[in-house]
Amino acid sequence: MKLKMIQYRIFVVFFLLMQNVVFSQVVLPYRVVMERKDGNSIIFNMQRTRIKGKEVWTILNASERLKVDAIKRNKDSFFVEMPFFDSRMRLSLQKDNSFTGTWFKGTALADIEMPVKATPNQSYRFKAINGNATRKANGRFDASFVAIDGKVSHAVAEFLQTGNRVTGTFLHPDGDYRFLEGIITGDSLMLSCFDGSHAYYFGAKILPNGNMVNGLFVAGATYKQSWSAIPNATVALVEDDVMVYVKPGQNRLNFRYPDLDSVLVSNADERFKNKVVVIQLMGSWCPNCMDETAFLSKYYKENKSRGVEVIGLSYEYTTDFRRSEKLLRKFQQRYQVEYPILNTGVTSGDSLRTEKTLPQLTPIKAFPTTLFIGKDGTIKSIHPGFAGPATGIHYVEFCAAFEKTISDLLKE
Repeated sequence: MKLKMIQYRIFVVFFLLMQNVVFSQVVLPYRVVMERKDGNSIIFNMQRTRIKGKEVWTILNASERLKVDAIKRNKDSFFVEMPFFDSRMRLSLQKDNSFTGTWFKGTALADIEMPVKATPNQSYRFKAINGNATRKANGRFDASFVAIDGKVSHAVAEFLQTGNRVTGTFLHPDGDYRFLEGIITGDSLMLSCFDGSHAYYFGAKILPNGNMVNGLFVAGATYKQSWSAIPNATVALVEDDVMVYVKPGQNRLNFRYPDLDSVLVSNADERFKNKVVVIQLMGSWCPNCMDETAFLSKYYKENKSRGVEVIGLSYEYTTDFRRSEKLLRKFQQRYQVEYPILNTGVTSGDSLRTEKTLPQLTPIKAFPTTLFIGKDGTIKSIHPGFAGPATGIHYVEFCAAFEKTISDLLKE
């Protein structure tokens, strides 16, 4: 009898422990709407997880899962710090578990502000208001964007359609628009993404021949462009407008800037001598720089023993060192960056940014831009832009080309 009582008590304790494990984690899907004054809302999805009282949110864009865990709660008020960029939300929790509040994004001038509403138990992104898809958006497209001032820019769009669902991205010479997700309903295409910096919506009509017309692209609170696209399996990016070159007879760099701990670092320091050095021109405001930082951090950890070094040179929104340091540390900490990230003290918008920092080069036109330095200390090649994970095969090709460049330089 006593043994049975002990067994029963053990069972009760185990049951209560299991109940705590099961019910201490609650996952809720949310549909988040960022409201623009012109009515063109930007929509994305997220999951809210509470693990033993700790809030962890996950922003969903196609195959990307962006973890957000810097969340402070005071009763029904939430302060959410995005893991990258000068980006945050102030939200109020309502009785139905919805959130209302504001998204703030820092810029070189005033913060951008957008009203936000997050509705629980809604896992769809866009409503199929016109029923199932009657058009296709699979493949590669030659896209043209027209700004309000009439300036035209070109991009390559690549989409994958499964039923009504569409994922993909736009590739530009200086980078990509990262992970886009949406639907086709009837003949209407709708795509969006949010990563803390990118807050994008794309809409268009698809004609029976596959052409995309009457396109609308909105970003943030006010930016707007029109766009169109034509199916073209062989269209290629034209990089002439973003290329950077070494000036004649000036193939050696000479810089010295503080790292995030205010320690001065120079490319002439002993640790870089007789090594292949990759120099990343970047900024904490740049989503493609985020993707490149993730790649470079992993590559450096796996290859530094081969005689490879990396230096990040940042060009921030302002010359405020402390503000820049805080934002750059987000990259450093999230990706456990072991190579030095240096603050040039020159803004990304400075028309003389190249002359002030790397006068050996023609003007820097794209962020990120990557420089490859040989073991003899001279510039061997320059690559503008970055094709990130959202570009699929292009990212795979980039990784292979990067490795070949490093291997060839190590052999010199």
